[in-house]
Amino acid sequence: MSTHAITDSATMLRRDLRHMLRYPSMTLLLVGVPAILLLLFVYVFGGTLGTGLGGGMPAPGVAPGRGAYLDYVTPGILLLTLASTAQATAISVAMDATEGIIARFRTMPISQASVLTGHVIGSVIQAILSIAVVVGVALSIGFRPNAGALEWVATAGLLTLVAFALTWLSVAFGLVSKSVETASNLPMFLMLLPFLGSGFVPTDSMPTGVRWFAEYQPFTPITETLRGLLMGTGIGDNATLAVAWCTGLSLLAYAWSKHLFDKRATG
Repeated sequence: MSTHAITDSATMLRRDLRHMLRYPSMTLLLVGVPAILLLLFVYVFGGTLGTGLGGGMPAPGVAPGRGAYLDYVTPGILLLTLASTAQATAISVAMDATEGIIARFRTMPISQASVLTGHVIGSVIQAILSIAVVVGVALSIGFRPNAGALEWVATAGLLTLVAFALTWLSVAFGLVSKSVETASNLPMFLMLLPFLGSGFVPTDSMPTGVRWFAEYQPFTPITETLRGLLMGTGIGDNATLAVAWCTGLSLLAYAWSKHLFDKRATG
């Protein structure tokens, strides 16, 4: 990427970050919903669901079953947080596309690559900030990972890779949508995948058909890798599958986004 493109991308990133500051209600919603779901699942369902999970010693004042479920469900909530951020990205891109802002940028002497790059980097930053808040909430109610420094770095790297992949996919959703309403609905299935995987209950507790889907969809190896890094459980080949899913999705979503972006220029 040329110096000109980097400078223009930085300008677009500043624009995206200013939108975050100008509309804090959206950011609070992205963080608030996963945090509320975490509290809901832990304090309403955790005592029952966590009884059969076992686990180590919970934090002081945390019931054993609830503490075990908190340790189990936190990786799933983290992925749910990333899926929520992806929905906001699709809406933001669709607003720029449908209101003619992207078309206006095309008439300006700026790097065309910077238009989408600013959205992607800004969304990844927003996702990381949201993850940090949710982790803080989890720690405050008794989440006690046994990860060392290296495992925390690996966890941050994997979450960033997932955020990058989902962001490019949401950019494509925003560009392909004819309206903001459509863009808000397209990424909704991403928020269901943590539930239809190992994010909230073990896959072996599911009916056969659902279990088959849960074991072969991308969020399950990602969840198991995060759980292994944070809690020291077995990872096996899940790390390889997680990275492969994220890399493949990033490449396909980038190619789709670029095609849609170029199509708008000639359409």
